[in-house]
Amino acid sequence: MIDPDADLVRKAGAGDARAAEALVHRHLPRMVGLARRMLGDAHEAEDVAQEVFLRVWREAPRWKPGAAKFATWMHRVALNLCYDRLRHNRERPDAEAGLYVADGAPLASEAWLEQQRTAKVHAALAQLPDRQRAAIALVHFQDLSNIAAAEMLEVSVEALESLLARGRRALKTGLADVAQDLIGDADGASRV
Repeated sequence: MIDPDADLVRKAGAGDARAAEALVHRHLPRMVGLARRMLGDAHEAEDVAQEVFLRVWREAPRWKPGAAKFATWMHRVALNLCYDRLRHNRERPDAEAGLYVADGAPLASEAWLEQQRTAKVHAALAQLPDRQRAAIALVHFQDLSNIAAAEMLEVSVEALESLLARGRRALKTGLADVAQDLIGDADGASRV
């Protein structure tokens, strides 16, 4: 198995700032995207991505290629950090959870509708159990194969497919009231 990051990780571990920058450039959007979908909060997602890269810098000198691709390890670290935050947030209820405060600026009606649709999708994702949400995020939003996602979740491909099926069913049920809106308009274009 050839790891496309192996050379960069080796160089970053030796103190090469350009290699470290290349790793950030290559993986930061995916780490932030995964954390955003898992946590539903852009600021927390950025914090998770930052923590992932702090761990990358600490572990790069000791990284031994072979067992798993470096990107797989990074996704696993990101997922674990997200699970930790989700667990912590459940233990500390947020008094303002579920409240949406409108921005004082007037919005065009279409932009407002789009924002509402997106909020409903994110809310439906947030209602999924953590592992189902992770499976959906990895496969549908991170565009990973079932094999890669299963490896990151440390489950069999069959177990991943079961998580995906249950997650999709729950999303379908949770979004039934806006399904037509989400599927697309008359010309078939998806809205979300």
